[in-house]
Amino acid sequence: MEWRKCYLDVILVPLGFSITMAYHIWLWHKIRTEPLTTIVGTNARGRRLWVAAMMKDNEKKNILAVQSLRNMIMGSTLMATTSILLCTGLAAVISSTYSVKKPLNDAVYGGHGEFMLALKYVSLLTIFLFSFFCHSLAIRFVNQVNLLINTPPDPLSIVTLEYVTDLFEKGSLLNTVGNRLFYAALPLLLWIFGPVLVFLCSVTMVPVLYNLDFVLGNIDNDGKGSGIKGKQLDHVSGCAGGPHFESV
Repeated sequence: MEWRKCYLDVILVPLGFSITMAYHIWLWHKIRTEPLTTIVGTNARGRRLWVAAMMKDNEKKNILAVQSLRNMIMGSTLMATTSILLCTGLAAVISSTYSVKKPLNDAVYGGHGEFMLALKYVSLLTIFLFSFFCHSLAIRFVNQVNLLINTPPDPLSIVTLEYVTDLFEKGSLLNTVGNRLFYAALPLLLWIFGPVLVFLCSVTMVPVLYNLDFVLGNIDNDGKGSGIKGKQLDHVSGCAGGPHFESV
């Protein structure tokens, strides 16, 4: 009898998340093989050029560097605060004696048992906690970059351009992962209203993320464009270098 109530949850929820995971695995493969066809890869190259420019002419651009990094820290702080507030609200709902499932029993497909309800809220809580963790680490790394990017040049110092750039890439990567986890919580949030919405939301998010993750234009198979845009991408690729992309 319990299987008849939960079979939609068992089928549609894993299927929806499998579609999302398959898209992100394919995106990661594109980032590794054709980075300049993706927004993530293009931004990574641009960040390396930006750090090099800030450290090369630090006396004139130190204020610009600090303000830009501060804006990034503020964005990560906002996402971390939102995640932990949602975690607090979910913890309050889980520990509450009020049964939130009663008004939804007649309107929601799928399971309505205590175990299924607890699984929904605990899954949401876990996703938001990991999002908070990633954003907190991103703030830590960007704060280090905020200090080290203004370090005076010293041939004997271990604070080199490569070291600062790697720290910045780690912070940016953690910020991206935290945002993706936050996005993944949206289908889970709709799971409260049934597994059908989870599947529909997961399928809808894939084309939306595709338009946000890929450089739309005339891009060749080797990740290089044609015309003015292609020359700009080639310049970025030549200045940044391929091996430096390993930390993204």
